[in-house]
Amino acid sequence: MSEIIELNDGNFDLEVLQAPIPVLVDFYAEWCGPCKRQVPICHELAEALGDKAKVAKLDIDRCMDLAGKYGVMSIPTLILFRQGEIGERFIGLTAKDILMKAIQSEIEAS
Repeated sequence: MSEIIELNDGNFDLEVLQAPIPVLVDFYAEWCGPCKRQVPICHELAEALGDKAKVAKLDIDRCMDLAGKYGVMSIPTLILFRQGEIGERFIGLTAKDILMKAIQSEIEAS
């Protein structure tokens, strides 16, 4: 079972930008209601994907510079990275099937 990776300023480059597989990053805040509803969806994705892709989360209150760098204006915002580049961006609570379809497309393109 794959776990969701907790990102911070120190590990973002290694875990996301240098990752050889697609990475879905959930930009969230502890106080955000929709973000809390996104959590179980992200856990289900991480479990289903195994080692084919990573699922990670980044607390925008702790990593404001990274949130700003990637233009996060609303939360939750989920950004799918492939080889350090932004693939797709999802703003607001996003269903598992929508995210899985996007991730599968990135996996197939790898």
